[in-house]
Amino acid sequence: MAKRPIITYNQRLTRPAKHLRKKSTLSEVILWNHIKSRKMLGIKFQRQRVIGQYIVDFYCKELKVAIEIDGDSHDERIDADQKREEALKRMGIKVYRILDIDVKKSIDGVLEG
Repeated sequence: MAKRPIITYNQRLTRPAKHLRKKSTLSEVILWNHIKSRKMLGIKFQRQRVIGQYIVDFYCKELKVAIEIDGDSHDERIDADQKREEALKRMGIKVYRILDIDVKKSIDGVLEG
């Protein structure tokens, strides 16, 4: 059985990640309620997970998939988000971006898509 490469993380980000879990946005709460406890296809997700130098909204270790919910605040962070996504891709992680409004208005469509 082949070993998976170890993904390192910045330990200084664990406290901010914990804070983010406690202060989730409405869209994060809605999506989390649909994917926690392996509710979606038996897949385990973690929320506000530290990966490298970044904190991702949701992460599936088995699939190496990160889910990011983009709200209005991301409009000013396009370059930073792109840099972050490229770094995650170099670690072998696929990033899916979902609009905040889509989660609020059409969670079923988000989950199917």
